[in-house]
Amino acid sequence: MIINSEFITSLYSLGVPKDIKHENRAHIVALSRNGIDAKVIAGFIQCTVEMVQRWQSRCEIIDKVRCGRPLVYNQEIQLKLIAFYCQTTPLPGCGRWTLRWAEKHQPDYFKLDGKPISHSSIGRILHRHHLKPHLTKYFLQITDPNFFPKMEHIISLYFTQPEYLYCFDECPGIQVLQRLSPHLQTEEMKKNLEEFEYIRNGTIDVFAFLRVKSGDVFAECKSDHTTKTLLDVFEAHLKLLPGNESIHYIMDNLASHASYALCELVAKYSKINCPEEKELDTAPKRREWLQSESKRIIFHYTPFHGSWLNMVEIWFGILNQKCLKESYTSPESMHHAIQAFINEWNAYLAHPFKWNYDGEGLHQKVVLRFVRMLENSAEKLDIKFMTKQLLLMENIIEVYWDKVGLDIWLKLDNAIAINRDHLNEIISMDDGPKRMEKAKAALSMLIDSLRKYIGNTHEMVA
Repeated sequence: MIINSEFITSLYSLGVPKDIKHENRAHIVALSRNGIDAKVIAGFIQCTVEMVQRWQSRCEIIDKVRCGRPLVYNQEIQLKLIAFYCQTTPLPGCGRWTLRWAEKHQPDYFKLDGKPISHSSIGRILHRHHLKPHLTKYFLQITDPNFFPKMEHIISLYFTQPEYLYCFDECPGIQVLQRLSPHLQTEEMKKNLEEFEYIRNGTIDVFAFLRVKSGDVFAECKSDHTTKTLLDVFEAHLKLLPGNESIHYIMDNLASHASYALCELVAKYSKINCPEEKELDTAPKRREWLQSESKRIIFHYTPFHGSWLNMVEIWFGILNQKCLKESYTSPESMHHAIQAFINEWNAYLAHPFKWNYDGEGLHQKVVLRFVRMLENSAEKLDIKFMTKQLLLMENIIEVYWDKVGLDIWLKLDNAIAINRDHLNEIISMDDGPKRMEKAKAALSMLIDSLRKYIGNTHEMVA
């Protein structure tokens, strides 16, 4: 038997190391599962064919004829059941099935020749296909039409890391809970037991600045999060920093983060004149001025629905796990505990967080999510949300067309074509002329862009 170099290279590509030994059964199993003949494996590993067949038999590589009860529910019935359980609802427009509830209703949706499927069989079929439609998970839908340019800007800051770059955010309304019973530990020391009953002793707000370069945190606990409180915290932080260095702040789009009073504070510590209030009479104008690089203190806003891009959220998660879940008798006691943790963090635990996320694959995921919304519930879309999604799709087409597969763009084009009447009805039923005009223009522009780019792509392929 002759084994050429191409065959050996193909075996190495399956994960077989070059220093292979004939005693290692894992290599025989890997090669057998990839359809390599036993004689070829024996020649390559330099062992007998009997040894290869013995390991194949032991590891059940070759599927033998086995006895047992024949399949009760064939593939067609199982697929019908999955469609019934996962794609229908027990009540009009709402509700989720339970196994016993589905057992009662499934004969109304499809007929079986024999006995109806029991709730235990329904559970086994769903489990076999790794389906858990009863579970839910929160997600944050991207709505900012300019999400991706803003995201790229924030990520570039994390990679370049200016010397005085800070991530700022507040954690408002933290409940001060006093458990009526002390925590207990199980005898096996595997879990802590927490009493569910509690006394609520008010709330506190935590304002935190995370320095990206070192991981150090400056934080203060307050009883509220008004604009005045925010200004006091910001000024306290600015007083700790050098007066001649550029300061960068990453934060979200909360209204108080773009107030005129904050513009005045930034102008004061940048040693420049603040524009008149009538020149900064809207939030977008104030954000634009706060983001301008013509001054010493520069703000960088995360995209709307993009607060997860703010690195200080990682630290808030650590604070929650290490500190906020304990029992506290008053806001003051929680203040002391949080301050003690901050001191401990800065002294022993602070470190730069390594940011690796670059947004790869997110463009396609966003388009697919909108396609599913159109396919499943186009008639339920809110006109404001729909307009933002249409503008977002348009921007992705214009700037990031190649980051989404052509098959996904075709799905979006098809979903819009099928649901165009629903979308036009949503627009026509709204009572705001400006919203209607904006939504209608966004829909028309997206349809034109899809047809244009899909046509150009087909021409390039041809």
